[in-house]
Amino acid sequence: MSMLRDITIGQYLSGSSVVHRLDPRTKITVVGVFMIVLFTAINAQAYVVLVGFAVLSVVLAEVPPRMLFRGLRPVLFLLMLTFALQLFLTRGHVLFTLGPLVATWEGLRQGIFMVLRLLLLLVMASLLTLTTSPVSLTDGLEAILGPFRFVGVPAHELAMMMTIALRFIPTLMEEADKIMKAQMARGADFESGNPIRRARSLIPLLVPLFVSAFRRADELATAMESRCYRGGHKRTRLHRLRATGLDAYAAAVTAGMALIVIGLRWWIPL
Repeated sequence: MSMLRDITIGQYLSGSSVVHRLDPRTKITVVGVFMIVLFTAINAQAYVVLVGFAVLSVVLAEVPPRMLFRGLRPVLFLLMLTFALQLFLTRGHVLFTLGPLVATWEGLRQGIFMVLRLLLLLVMASLLTLTTSPVSLTDGLEAILGPFRFVGVPAHELAMMMTIALRFIPTLMEEADKIMKAQMARGADFESGNPIRRARSLIPLLVPLFVSAFRRADELATAMESRCYRGGHKRTRLHRLRATGLDAYAAAVTAGMALIVIGLRWWIPL
């Protein structure tokens, strides 16, 4: 049950690193571009560039690698399942057979690429929330979505909802862990039996977890209303967003990475 506490997406780690000092709009844009470019990578050379960019980001963010690796533990089963499906369901040259299952070289290659893709997505998403406070993340999202207000998109409301959702991920995971421990102390068993039985044993957890989530949402709404909170373009801010030379460097490096990966798609198609 400790795996629930390993989820890093939504947590914020205070610091003064290069990545922490970047404008939130820059960080959101960098992560967005990285995710888009990631899905265009089709060869090993492109993934080397992407992995290098992710490693550089982690080093500059000064986030303990152990914390990021710990955040990957809850998705290890998903990663292994993805790799196995690609390995045995992709047609190509036979690598080995396991009963009725046939593994191929093409499946091995595709499986490695898919696992790397998921890992990089999780690392960059975790890095964004670990180095950006919820308030800054809200301001950055609102600023990016601001131009869409002219076509009726509620920029502030969308930014607030996304930020609150990210902020409450670790809170709900901690709440779920407490509920599990309380039920286990009363004799509940969440770890024995086959996967279907273990999944059914989690059903009693959902009811108190949903009740707790709705209670927290109601308390948050009441707190915001009692403080006369009103969103929108007329709302003032204590700290205004300002891009610096550091943001320009980050944008240039990201643009270079994107051009290299896209270029490799055409120069080395396979």
